[in-house]
Amino acid sequence: MPEPTSRRTVLAAALATASATAATVAAPAASAAAGPATAPNPAPGTAAAPAGPGAGGGAAEPPAEAVVENRFWTSFADWCSGTADGVRVVAGPRPGIAIGTPAGQAAYTDPHTGTTARWEYATWISPRHTTAAPATELIASWNADTPTGTWITVELSVGYPDGTDSPWYVMARWAAGDGDIRRATKDGQGDGRTSVWTDTVAVDDPANGPHPTSYRLRVTLHRAPGGDRTPTVWRLGAMASAVPDRFTVPAAEHRVTRELIVPRYSQNTHIGQYPEYDNGGEAWCSPTSSQMIIEYWGRRPTARQLAWVNPEYADPQVCHAARFTYDFQYEGCGNWPFNAAYAATYDDMNAVVTRLRSLTDLETLIAAGIPVITSQSFLEGELTGAGYGTAGHLMTVIGFTAEGDVIANDPASPTNQAVRRVYRRREWENIWLRTKRHNASGKVVSGTGGVCYLYWPAEATPAQRHALRSLGLL
Repeated sequence: MPEPTSRRTVLAAALATASATAATVAAPAASAAAGPATAPNPAPGTAAAPAGPGAGGGAAEPPAEAVVENRFWTSFADWCSGTADGVRVVAGPRPGIAIGTPAGQAAYTDPHTGTTARWEYATWISPRHTTAAPATELIASWNADTPTGTWITVELSVGYPDGTDSPWYVMARWAAGDGDIRRATKDGQGDGRTSVWTDTVAVDDPANGPHPTSYRLRVTLHRAPGGDRTPTVWRLGAMASAVPDRFTVPAAEHRVTRELIVPRYSQNTHIGQYPEYDNGGEAWCSPTSSQMIIEYWGRRPTARQLAWVNPEYADPQVCHAARFTYDFQYEGCGNWPFNAAYAATYDDMNAVVTRLRSLTDLETLIAAGIPVITSQSFLEGELTGAGYGTAGHLMTVIGFTAEGDVIANDPASPTNQAVRRVYRRREWENIWLRTKRHNASGKVVSGTGGVCYLYWPAEATPAQRHALRSLGLL
């Protein structure tokens, strides 16, 4: 059956029609690929790609270096370096920011419930960060605790080469729960130079438009008036990247043979369950993958947290992950930073969205014992053994065989037992790292260019910390 059309696809079509630069606007595109019910909505950040040199896709393009830079504010010194209004810096093993004396009160009308309420608030703005190179895309991540009666807003503003700035783009109104507000992104944001596509800030005209050279982040902490509870944010940052247009990527030398023992969960065993969350399990590749990795690190929801799930359903923690990663604006569970933020609600967990530049980076993490959730899109015939095509799908890479092939826990499997797959190295490498591809109708659309989620515990081993540091994540 055809894959469902996402709200992002509808929005993209409207904007592309209205744009004078429609040929080069980085907007999500509908996939004409026929995929099974197991295939999820197109992944956040997936964009239509303009035809250009090499658009025929027949020959390998000249190797070009991808630039990926991560900057996260996490230390006591980091938090002290920002501009605070009503925020206090919290010391300890995981320094962060919390509400001190609120800066004021403001009303917020939740567009997904219609409820208007007043909230005390405090704000923190990061110093301006200059990117390592002009960026084409930026994705923010945050790790926070939001007790009942609290929530946060995360915003990002990019700086252009001419010294001007974009507006403050709302990247999320977020809470770990869903009782106070509905966690959501915001559609329709842009300034004619960059636009927000659910969770990704992208340059409208990569060929001719200005590319951001800096950015700032702003987080607003909210709580019910007169209360003493507060959100606490202990990680805030972004990945800025410039990945060259490419249908194919250079092959990386095989260096690592290792398989991590990761729990296996199928999204398809949840088809029809809780359709209010992205139509049920058929679209739950992202939360299912997240839950596998959370449990790999020894965390899981408590019985009390799972009490809302129908006791007849197997693996209720997957239903739980779907509910608490759901983006009420995108109407899906595939928002990349929302999945990372969910993972970080577990004790002493860190989580980010980033890009890796090659299978070498991925092998570095596997060698250190860190599994990786990867985002990719492909036609059925492009990935031998998958048995489906998709405009955007998450799976968990857990190792490499002696031959260098990729071992993945693929949630688009009929049963938990069938989740472990081995995919041909060269096919999988190209599908994951390319930035352009052809869909089933022959249209040039984008690939995710190495996007992944990384989750790791505070008690990471020296080897794991070394691997994360080598990729600019610590």
